[in-house]
Amino acid sequence: MITVSPAPHDHSNVSVSKLMFGVIIALIPTFIVSVIFFGVGVLIITLISMLSCVAFEYLIQRFILKKEPSISDGSAMVTGLLLALCLPANIPVWLVILGSLVAIGVAKMSFGGLGNNPFNPALVGRVFLFVSFPVQMSTYPEPLQNWFTYTDATTGATPLGLMKEGIKNGDSIPDLMNNIPSYIDLFIGKMGGSAGEIAAFALIIGLIYLLARKIITFHIPVSIILTVTIFTGILWWSDPTKYANPLFHLLTGGLLLGAIFMATDYVTSPMTIAGMWIYGIGIGIITILIRIFGAYPEGVQFAILIMNAFVPLINKYIKPARFGERPENE
Repeated sequence: MITVSPAPHDHSNVSVSKLMFGVIIALIPTFIVSVIFFGVGVLIITLISMLSCVAFEYLIQRFILKKEPSISDGSAMVTGLLLALCLPANIPVWLVILGSLVAIGVAKMSFGGLGNNPFNPALVGRVFLFVSFPVQMSTYPEPLQNWFTYTDATTGATPLGLMKEGIKNGDSIPDLMNNIPSYIDLFIGKMGGSAGEIAAFALIIGLIYLLARKIITFHIPVSIILTVTIFTGILWWSDPTKYANPLFHLLTGGLLLGAIFMATDYVTSPMTIAGMWIYGIGIGIITILIRIFGAYPEGVQFAILIMNAFVPLINKYIKPARFGERPENE
């Protein structure tokens, strides 16, 4: 007698909460570096963002959807942490709360909660704030000021912003590089920018942890980074006075944060390896198109959301054959 049961047939001790808390652990180095460079502001916006996301998810599930709250799975905490790391460290508290409401209430719970949202919730919250409040979202504190300075911190432009404005004014890349932090400073995070996009080495530590724990695979981050490197390398080789080199693009802006922690979201990324490569290449190309030819100095958040919209199509046409299915060419 053979008992036939539906899939899945392979079980493990991996759970949503373990995966989510693994992501939080991977973000700790980035968070610590952000606190060192930007001070108490990072602590404030991170605490407010995480508490707001958890509270909004609980209230919506409990009183609107009339279902058992699932805040214990850690997904709302991850959304809050990622949203905070996408924001300037001097942004007003009320904007953090508003962004959390959009991330949880609009981008996640309106689609039915975890597993149903087509777009990355933290990025939706970030883009909403960026489009609605461009002044506050484009005013970045300079690093290494008084640790207790928050909203009255001295502000400045990001390296990508300086590059974009300089090229617009007709300056050459070699001249602009004299006014931009060195590659060492960019690598350790001594530059203006959002709280979580300033320290490449801390983000790389997080990537190594995620790969070692098998929380993510290398396909999406590597495809994004390779695409950006090749695309910007071709442009730089064609005219080094007009286009920055690949290393500059890799170390600035939210590229690494997006490639490692945003684009790899289980719900909003493709299921197959081939799909992941297509998805990552698309993100890399769109990011550089916006950075170089678009109106904004940064494009990774828009690139990820655009490719999120293509994930259902990718999953539909890029998928392995069903078990036992005969190939078409036989």
